[in-house]
Amino acid sequence: MVSTDLSLPGKRSGKVRDVYDLPPDSAGPRLLITATDRISAFDVVMPTPIDGKGRLLTELSTFWLRLIEQRGVCKTHLISTDPTDATAVPESAFRGQTTRADLVGRSTIARKARVIPIECVVRGYLEGSGWKEYQQSGRVCGVSLPPGLRQCDRLPQPIFTPATKEEFGKHDENITFEKACALVGAPIMEKLRALSIAIYTLAAEHASRHGILLADTKFEFGFPIGADGREGAEPILVDEALTPDSSRFWPADRYTPGGPQPSFDKQFLREYLETLVAKGAWGKQAPGPDLPPEVVAHTVDKYRRARDLLVGA
Repeated sequence: MVSTDLSLPGKRSGKVRDVYDLPPDSAGPRLLITATDRISAFDVVMPTPIDGKGRLLTELSTFWLRLIEQRGVCKTHLISTDPTDATAVPESAFRGQTTRADLVGRSTIARKARVIPIECVVRGYLEGSGWKEYQQSGRVCGVSLPPGLRQCDRLPQPIFTPATKEEFGKHDENITFEKACALVGAPIMEKLRALSIAIYTLAAEHASRHGILLADTKFEFGFPIGADGREGAEPILVDEALTPDSSRFWPADRYTPGGPQPSFDKQFLREYLETLVAKGAWGKQAPGPDLPPEVVAHTVDKYRRARDLLVGA
């Protein structure tokens, strides 16, 4: 599934998900969030879908959201993953080309919230943009780190490194905690930092018991909107959580710091695209290049392997 076509109001499409407004329930407004098989890299959506990816993302994200709530770490936007519930997704929605069956396994019925415009990134290992910044300054988003760290080294403790949440098509920008406080307020950011690190710690411990290192991940939070239209006082976790789209997952038994790691995420796709960039065949701008079948197959296999280890086959 590359896109959805539903007779519901307020459609907006991100890099991977299509979101619609649903009729409210007694607690307030709701959303229908459907994970398509689109995939993005370097903030560009590729023209070639990854067949089955949306269902894998939904299964993984649902697992994590339920675990986070069960452990009492944080409330989330998750209400249900049952698009066959006509009280949530009315029959009138299916007047387009998308059927109710198309939504099964890839849809989340969620509480609507005002999203806080900060990407809450937690890093347990030094890789990606954090590694690049550390090489230049010895810091990551203003956080000082010990000298002499190697690429992919485990950090002494997880660090919170926020980023701006930009509009679709623009690159998110790493910022300091102080700048994030200036943008949305210090009390909110103190809360988000504590929640993000607590969720990362829970997830990293679970992943480690199943043979996976959670190198880094990002979260989004928002204030839920009640039936009276007012926002709740406490932020909830929204969007997806802890999938290969938003996290770096490494096989623990192959971990060797000092260079790039094998992964269960879309790093394989990024590396393929970097070969095109090196040859001058693509410039990290839209439109993205068509993906060959072997890249598609390897990518979905890595996502499936992460699901099998973290959730169970």
